[in-house]
Amino acid sequence: MIKLDILAIGSLQKAEDGTILSAHSSSVLIRNDNRTIVVDTSTEYMKPAMKTSFKQIGVFPKDVDTVVLTHYHHDHIGNNGMFENAEILMHPDECTNVKGAKPIAVGEELAPGVRIVHTPGHTMGSISVFVKADQKYVIAGDAIPRHGNYERMVPPAVNVDAELALESIKNITRYADVIVPGHDPPFLVNR
Repeated sequence: MIKLDILAIGSLQKAEDGTILSAHSSSVLIRNDNRTIVVDTSTEYMKPAMKTSFKQIGVFPKDVDTVVLTHYHHDHIGNNGMFENAEILMHPDECTNVKGAKPIAVGEELAPGVRIVHTPGHTMGSISVFVKADQKYVIAGDAIPRHGNYERMVPPAVNVDAELALESIKNITRYADVIVPGHDPPFLVNR
């Protein structure tokens, strides 16, 4: 049985002109009998919240064996150092951007019920984690940064390819019952 816990809920604050003032990604813990995985490590600012979450869940950062990074932007990789025993995995095209990162097998299961899916658009190497647990979850990173991107079906404002980004949003919503966006609380997909 897979357990999924939110370690930190991401946030994104913009000025009236659209300039990003602050960005902190969501961070998610996935556990089964054999694996303890963290998806995205957020920012230093979110470290206290993450430590509190670990304490409440009863897991220690040293127990994490795998960190999956949805992409290389600073607001998703800021606490990689918390996970001293973890292998850091990300899309092969982005590994050189993060110290110690290794390529992940995109399209394959990282663990039973935990699949890595290429969801390009925000960056060319963006990935999402599709999880089949009590429901179908997608930890989307910035493929879907905010609930509004899903509601309006618009690509992230920061993207390298808007058309690819929109296709990734559609791919995620076809699978998911629940989406954990990069910078908002989790939400249910309307069917």
